[in-house]
Amino acid sequence: MYARKLKTRSLPYLFYWLVIFTLSSCTFKEIKSNDTSKETSKQNLYDSTSNIPESNVDMELIKLSEHVYYVQGTSGIATENEGFISNAAAIITGEGIVVFDALGTPSLASLFIQKIREVSNQPIVKVIVSHYHADHIYGLSLFKQQGAEIIAPLGYSDYLDLPIANQRLEERRVSLAPWVNETTKILRPDTVIETKTVFTLGEIDFEINYLGRAHSDGDLTLLVKQDEVLLSGDLIFEGRIPFTGSANTKHWLELLEQIDNSSLHALLPGHGAVAKDPNSAIKQTLNYLKTVRSKMQFAVEEMMTFDEAYDSVDWSEFEDIPAFKSAHRINVFGIYLSLEEESME
Repeated sequence: MYARKLKTRSLPYLFYWLVIFTLSSCTFKEIKSNDTSKETSKQNLYDSTSNIPESNVDMELIKLSEHVYYVQGTSGIATENEGFISNAAAIITGEGIVVFDALGTPSLASLFIQKIREVSNQPIVKVIVSHYHADHIYGLSLFKQQGAEIIAPLGYSDYLDLPIANQRLEERRVSLAPWVNETTKILRPDTVIETKTVFTLGEIDFEINYLGRAHSDGDLTLLVKQDEVLLSGDLIFEGRIPFTGSANTKHWLELLEQIDNSSLHALLPGHGAVAKDPNSAIKQTLNYLKTVRSKMQFAVEEMMTFDEAYDSVDWSEFEDIPAFKSAHRINVFGIYLSLEEESME
C-alpha cells in the first residue's frame, strides 16, 4: 500500500478548514487509524457492527441497467435525512457483488445491504470508494463484516491523517446521533488505486479510473463496461450545487472536459438523480466551476477582498439550485483562496 506525503498547507488554508468545519453542511473524509494488531482490529470491527441503530429513511433500490442497482439520497445538507444525502450502487455479477460507495452511516449501509439481499444472495466481494468524505465512507464497517475488500484512491490519507478527520467524526456523533455514535469505526482501505485499473468479476468487466486530486485529495470513477454505466462519485453533481471544499478545481475542470460520454447508457453521480443525458450533467457541474473560478480570478487579479469579490457578483443563476445556501459561499471562498495561491506559483 502506498500513501503520499502530506502536503504543507498555507495559513489561509488552515483558516479555511476551520471555516469549513464550523459552517459547512457538507462532509469530509475521516478515519481513525487502525494500525493495531489484526485481532484488535477485528474485535473493533465487530464491536462497531453488533448494535446498529435501525434507519427509518425511505430507501428504494432502483435498477439502472441489467447489472447495476443504486440508492439515491436526498439533496439536503449532510445532517438531514439521517445523513442519507449521497448515492451508492451495487453491481451484481454471477460471481459476486461490487458496491460503489458505502453511504454516510452504518445504519444506512445496513439498510442498503438489506435492499441488496432482496435481489441477490451473491457475496459482496468488493466495495470501491470514490473518495474519502464522510457521506461516502461511514458505512464501510458493514461491508467489511461481509468480507468485502475495501478499495480507495491514492490521496485518501492526505485528509485522514489530519486532526480534522477525528473532529468531523466527533461532530457527526452529535449531529447524526444515534446513527453515528461511539461504536462507529472508520476503516482504511485494503487496496489503494493510483492508476487506471481493470478487473473482471463473473461476466462483467470493470474499469477504475484514478483521477488524482479533483473534488477531494483523491478521486476515482468506476465504469461498468457491459452496461455502459459510469459511476462518477462527486466528480459530477446532478441537480444540486457541488461541494468544492479544498478541491483542485483547475484539475477538476480539466477532467470534466476530457470525459468521453459518447458511449454511456447512463451516469450515476455521487449526489442527485441518474443522468440519462450524461452530457447535460457534465455541463452543469462544468458551468458552475468555470463561472466561480472566472469571477474569483478577476477578483484576485484586482486584489479585491473576498467580501468585496463575493458581493460584486450576481449569483442569481445558481440561487434556485438545491444546496445553494448551504454550500455556495463556502465554495466561492475556497476557490478564491486557491486562486490566490495559484497566482503566487
